Amino acid sequence: MTTLLLQFLVTLPALLVSLVFHEVAHGYVAYRLGDPTAEQRGRLSLNPVRHLDAFGTLILFLTFFSSGGQMLFGWAKPVPIDPRRFRSLSIQHGMMLVGLAGPTANFMMAAASALLINYLHRHPAALGAIGYSPYFLKGLLLVFQLNVILMLFNLVPVPPLDGSRVLGGFLPPNLYASWIALDRFGMMFVLLFFFLLIGPLNGVFYQVITAVYSLFLPWI
Repeated sequence: MTTLLLQFLVTLPALLVSLVFHEVAHGYVAYRLGDPTAEQRGRLSLNPVRHLDAFGTLILFLTFFSSGGQMLFGWAKPVPIDPRRFRSLSIQHGMMLVGLAGPTANFMMAAASALLINYLHRHPAALGAIGYSPYFLKGLLLVFQLNVILMLFNLVPVPPLDGSRVLGGFLPPNLYASWIALDRFGMMFVLLFFFLLIGPLNGVFYQVITAVYSLFLPWI
């Protein structure tokens, strides 16, 4: 139990940083499009407390410990967006960019982590210059892995995941309202998809993740 608790305490900060950057990216793009809602509510902040969802955090805790540290499932509070305040784009195409912002932030964090991991792999002497700890590379690798998983999971076109916003940007305008209306069933869709991931889709998702890992860190 002590080892599992230590693993959780190492994993939690990496996950919080990844989730915060994901949510702030949504709010920042909406802000750039003319919607200041996230800023006005204090959500363009890197303070993780502002983004925590009590129930999502509880589910994260329960799934981690009930699976022996093999599974993480939880969520942060969605950043408030009012697409009616977009100035330069329609609601449909503005929400597509807002939706894409979160996975893009995770991609950038994964890429930055992978660059540093690859550099330290090729120049191990640099580890001494930064005060090497046996947990340093493990922490970097964890940040990389979590951001890859967050990016891929959120790009699935299931309402209300970000992938549904991206797909919605390409739909005919007369179908867009019906597509967005499915958001009211969002939690049901997400839970169904989650159980499919740990069931029949597990192998497919694992292969996709492995392919991305190999692209960024081919030597592992």
